[in-house]
Amino acid sequence: MAKDQTTIFSFRFLLSTIFMLSIFSFISFLSWCHYFGQCYSPYRLMEQNQNATVNLLTYPFAWNRLSFSSKPPPKLLKIALFVKKWPQRFHAGGLERHALTLHLALAKRGHDLHIFTASSSNSSLPNYSIRNLYFHLSKPSPAGYLDQATVWKQFQTQNSTGRQFDVIHTESVGLRYTRSRNLTNLAVTWHGIAYETIHSDIIQELLRTPEESQSPALTERAKKVVEEVQFFPNYAHHVATSDHAGDILKRVYMIPEERVHIILNGVDQEIFKPDVSTGKEFKKKFDIPDSKLLVIGMAGRLVKDKGHPLMFEALKQIFEENNKFRESGIVVVAGDGPWAARYKNLGTNVLVLGPLEQAQLANFYNAIDIFVNPTLRAQGLDHTLLEAVLSGKPVMATRLASITGSVVVGSEMGYTFSPTVTSLKKAIYGVWGDGREVLDRKGQIARQRGLELFTATKMAAAYERLFLCISSGSYDNHFCQYRPRLN
Repeated sequence: MAKDQTTIFSFRFLLSTIFMLSIFSFISFLSWCHYFGQCYSPYRLMEQNQNATVNLLTYPFAWNRLSFSSKPPPKLLKIALFVKKWPQRFHAGGLERHALTLHLALAKRGHDLHIFTASSSNSSLPNYSIRNLYFHLSKPSPAGYLDQATVWKQFQTQNSTGRQFDVIHTESVGLRYTRSRNLTNLAVTWHGIAYETIHSDIIQELLRTPEESQSPALTERAKKVVEEVQFFPNYAHHVATSDHAGDILKRVYMIPEERVHIILNGVDQEIFKPDVSTGKEFKKKFDIPDSKLLVIGMAGRLVKDKGHPLMFEALKQIFEENNKFRESGIVVVAGDGPWAARYKNLGTNVLVLGPLEQAQLANFYNAIDIFVNPTLRAQGLDHTLLEAVLSGKPVMATRLASITGSVVVGSEMGYTFSPTVTSLKKAIYGVWGDGREVLDRKGQIARQRGLELFTATKMAAAYERLFLCISSGSYDNHFCQYRPRLN
């Protein structure tokens, strides 16, 4: 009994601590907004003096907002990349897709890319025509990660062959902190950190049914946060893929601001763009009736933590209670997973297409009126949101800090909802009531902002400048300075 009471007390203490940290985070955010006068428009400081030179290492906002030259790079770098898995074309999760998009762009810019990644027993790497792209494969560890001893030996061999690496980049903990602590020219990109995930754990606990046992995730996650706060400083530079994550790294993880840099995810703007004709062809191919006044789209893995139980229940209730919505609306789902069969059971109002190749996915966005992402994972920037935005579509997403802080920053470009069936239904009905004219206007605004922030070109240019800045080892070189361009 005493042990049970201790456990209950510890759990309550943990929840109280998380609550206080959340309140502190919110108060700090409000103070920041009050100080700068505008929560999501960081141009104001630079507008005060357009001729002022900015120290990029202390620039507090996303580097995607800055305009870097598209001319050939003034210096070609030898870059080492550590990534757990290299994607097979475009079948990949967010981390692998980020690695693919970014580093292919850097290689095309002329930089030498040496990729240290795990080999796969059931598939081979794609063939690329880029001559300055080199792969160094190794057998993965029993847990599926990079074998650190092997990849480190490979790295040292390449580092002593010809010139040394100018920059080392690791996607998450591809290169463990035990190897990174003495590398001053290293940058790690975080696609999710434990502190963010606590929000996901709270949501999952609130959505847990009485039949499900309580998960120990909250207690374990708090310990994980402490571990990360302890070992994160062993990486010289940190790249946050969302504005919220950047704030957490500086404020909660206590990493000095000159070592934290925000570079938002980007997707290929040449593939994901508005195209009415391909949208019409897609509708015709998959028999999406023209009579439907609202076409809602979803894409990705159809699993629990992506919010599909929530979306399923919301749609089920709407179809049962509203004949007009059932007659005028249709939901098109591009993806695969356990919830695919359940969606099919909702009837002809839900069309499940399975996973789509990238070209088909681009056509999919052009065929829908709004893209919905009901994710319960409170970390990183989901690429599907960015693809939809660049395709000129408004988005509807869970009200999570990474999303509301970087993507859906206002109602003029989309919709947000709390992770409850009631809130989600209200948002869906709001979309239905607004109609296509309003949705088209929101989509245009979303795309305009997307072109400013979420293109692969913007992302690659920002990383290139960061790599040039930290490559010398001393951060006073001119690559670390930025002078805003005058209009």
